[in-house]
Amino acid sequence: MANFNFNKVILGGRVTSDIEVKQTQSGIAVCSFSLAVNRKVAKDAEQKTDFIECTAWRQTAEFLSRYFKKGSSLCIVGSLQKREWTDNNGNKRYATEVLVDEALFVDSKGDSSQEEYSPMSAKMPAGAKLEDVDTDADLPF
Repeated sequence: MANFNFNKVILGGRVTSDIEVKQTQSGIAVCSFSLAVNRKVAKDAEQKTDFIECTAWRQTAEFLSRYFKKGSSLCIVGSLQKREWTDNNGNKRYATEVLVDEALFVDSKGDSSQEEYSPMSAKMPAGAKLEDVDTDADLPF
């Protein structure tokens, strides 16, 4: 049997605080932030929210701090990582977080004069809505 490993996380939620980029001693940009993600629950139960810790490096960190603020909707793609260290008191500490590879806009720019790009907008006639598209006829397979 072949060895199979797969670690991919895709999350959509809201940023819980402004994202601040820091620099490592060698000058590499890094940011850590929390993403509030709603979780499905029983039909009549109160909605639950998970706060997922995320870390981004280099250009991704700078992109996030430039365009996303507290309350912004954000979609991230990355991998799950678990870290372990010993604190100053000698206690073992653990953290599970998402290492962000990609960050994607979810909300449109409300006050921008530029149109939001989406793959569907390039193929759909002006004014058309998604429900107006005959998906069976448009599929290439």
